[in-house]
Amino acid sequence: MNKVLISKLVLCFGIIVLFANCKGSDQSATTGWDYDNPEWGGFESANGEDQMTPPGMVFIEGGSFVMGQTTDNVRYEWHNQPKRVTVSSFYMDECEITNLDYREYLYWLNRVYGNDYPEVYQKALPDTLVWRSKLSYNEPMVDYYFRHSSWADYPVVGVSWLQANEYCSWRTDRVNERILVDAGFLEMMDDQQSGENVFTTDAYYAGQYEGVVGVEMEDLNPNGEGFRKVKMEDGILLPRFRLPTEAEWEFAALSLVGNTVEERIVERRIYPWNGHIVRTAEKKYYGQMMANFKRSRGDAMGVASALNDHWEYTAPVMFYFPNDYGLYNMAGNVAEWVMDVYRVSTGVDSKGINPYRGNVYMTKVTDSDGMIAEKDSLGRISYRAVTVEENINRRNYRQSDNINYLDGDLASQLRDSWVTTPEEGEEEGGYEEESGEEGAEVEVKKETSDMYAYEQRSMVDDKARVVKGGSWKDRAFYLSPGQRRFLDQAQSTDWIGFRCAMDRMGSREL
Repeated sequence: MNKVLISKLVLCFGIIVLFANCKGSDQSATTGWDYDNPEWGGFESANGEDQMTPPGMVFIEGGSFVMGQTTDNVRYEWHNQPKRVTVSSFYMDECEITNLDYREYLYWLNRVYGNDYPEVYQKALPDTLVWRSKLSYNEPMVDYYFRHSSWADYPVVGVSWLQANEYCSWRTDRVNERILVDAGFLEMMDDQQSGENVFTTDAYYAGQYEGVVGVEMEDLNPNGEGFRKVKMEDGILLPRFRLPTEAEWEFAALSLVGNTVEERIVERRIYPWNGHIVRTAEKKYYGQMMANFKRSRGDAMGVASALNDHWEYTAPVMFYFPNDYGLYNMAGNVAEWVMDVYRVSTGVDSKGINPYRGNVYMTKVTDSDGMIAEKDSLGRISYRAVTVEENINRRNYRQSDNINYLDGDLASQLRDSWVTTPEEGEEEGGYEEESGEEGAEVEVKKETSDMYAYEQRSMVDDKARVVKGGSWKDRAFYLSPGQRRFLDQAQSTDWIGFRCAMDRMGSREL
């Protein structure tokens, strides 16, 4: 036999063996059963495509960086100790949520819930009175800033952390509803939505959304009905919109991707741009301001005919140059809410990968049969906190609320007297009985915040949320991405806005 022919046969045989031993798209590598075949049980492999980029967002490729202030701390705020951390890839809005964006949200709430549940709309309204200030004429901002068309592409303010989170939830449902409509799986029926009969992603996944069905997906389960709705496993719908974590926000603001060669960062940054000043050194735009902030005690925009940053209050969200990720206003204009609960010790206590303080673990409410409970009157699936009993055998966590982990809980106490047995006649107020070994009664202090006197001697408590970035009201000191402040989650100001983020599923690269 010809040597060339023998070589070809050997090569072909090798290829066949290789494919036979690899996980194919139509057969399980572990059981040998066919995927996507009703005769073999109908398990669907759902080899989905990469996650689509959500509308209005840009991809942020993750990596390692030094989180925390790395310049001179002239205000002696020792709450941002530098620490090297790693952040996963994610998506972030290219600019702040605008007045127009938020008005769309309010319009939808009023149209859908206005007749039966007007309080839903009322609770979502921004506080326009945040513009009022003693000894300052600012009633025009109170009356017109949010509603007037001339301010449509300016960042919304007067929105609390709680309101911002509700906006993120609403956006999740509207974007996913549009995906299903565009793909033909649902018919458009916004004119019929009201009360509990509204699309929410959770309710749809749970089979509790009764919309007008368009084209259904083929159900390959031989015990099924032949057709089914879209499942999470299909990879068609997007994950939740949410606020970014503090680490994500700071990483995206620094945008060191523009200063990276291989695995080396060739130039550190004070601001989201290169250089130690707040004007651009680029020849074409030499001397232009890079952000909207307060240059001195009274210089909010410059002098007539020579305005430096052009705006005394907020600026249009895309007025200034974007950073190397394509994000606008990561310094100046408005500061922004992030997910984290504020603590001074964040830089010390945080994890090395995706650091975040604010973990409160929830699970869906179920009925007596173990099925997801019926959605509420607003069309939402209800959640509850996980219990200690449910997690008794877990090593990674035991309770639902982990905000105080290593910062006021039992794990962080330095004295064995933190857990005590009260002496005879001692008051038991502030203590909670739990069963110890062999039925012994152990007393555990309820208020973990007592360890640092949170809410008693400071404004810091478990509802204090981190605010990142400088604003139109701030000096250049706060333009550094490492700077951090806090505010109660239910409060709002004229200098805080927000933008949304989203997790990246699968590959960390585009």
